[in-house]
Amino acid sequence: MKPISDREFSLYRKLIYSTAGIFLNPTKKAFLEARLTRRIRELSMDSFQAYYQYVTQSQNGSELEQLLDRVSTNETHFFREPRQFEFLEQQILPDWKAEGSNGSRPQRIRVWSAGCSTGEEPYSLAMILLDHFPRRSGWEVDIIATDLSSRALKSARKAIWSIAKAGEIPQSYLKRFMRKGTGSQQAYMKASAEIQAIIRFQHLNLNDDHYAVPGPFDLIFCRNVLIYFDAESRARVVDRLVNHLAPAGFLLVGHAESLSGVSDRIQHVRPTIYVQAAGQRFGPSPVSGQAGKMSAIPCL
Repeated sequence: MKPISDREFSLYRKLIYSTAGIFLNPTKKAFLEARLTRRIRELSMDSFQAYYQYVTQSQNGSELEQLLDRVSTNETHFFREPRQFEFLEQQILPDWKAEGSNGSRPQRIRVWSAGCSTGEEPYSLAMILLDHFPRRSGWEVDIIATDLSSRALKSARKAIWSIAKAGEIPQSYLKRFMRKGTGSQQAYMKASAEIQAIIRFQHLNLNDDHYAVPGPFDLIFCRNVLIYFDAESRARVVDRLVNHLAPAGFLLVGHAESLSGVSDRIQHVRPTIYVQAAGQRFGPSPVSGQAGKMSAIPCL
């Protein structure tokens, strides 16, 4: 099969951008070729042009989903970017607990993991939230987890990971919320029914004009997703995300992402952490721009 041509690469770039908002710069030509070659061979095709024509035929809408699966990046970890979880535990969750106790807010927490990949992020959130707000205390926790990749969502719904990932999870959470496989499954662990019960997964394209998720949300995690959008698409996505934030709700992005100048509807709280402009309750970031270090987590 011939390498992808400049013309073919341009066609795919436009298709991917118009459909998913993902911007592939010219240096991504080899990346796209590598991601699509296997699928083209699976279909017994012999060129990138033939596959493009197949994808864009109206009756092959499901194949466009296959293409987007191939170009999506699904790398993730449990409790990724620990300073954000530290801020949750030290600042946000204590306030919510106090407000729930004095009746100034309902005893309900709604969270959206936008770009949930294979599930490590929403399950991390489920563990920390159920630990602080157990159901027996009257609190209700609801997590919506969405992703562009159907393949990643299928994996997330299974809630099964290699036991090698156990080291990413605090030991107390590992013992309470994860189940180690036995026999032929001993190399794997599975999320308990307790945390699976509060997470709902659904397919969602952040480039769509309307997000079919039941907001508003107290927390929206959209981490390491916006880096794949250009400035114009990023601004549109952020605006739609803020539309789904509750008053004083928080939007968290990835460590390589900044929303400076993107929207005047949110205010910077800490690096990668933003709050609805009318709902800011925390002071500016320390001069160093660094939050306190996460205490050591004992792991298996």
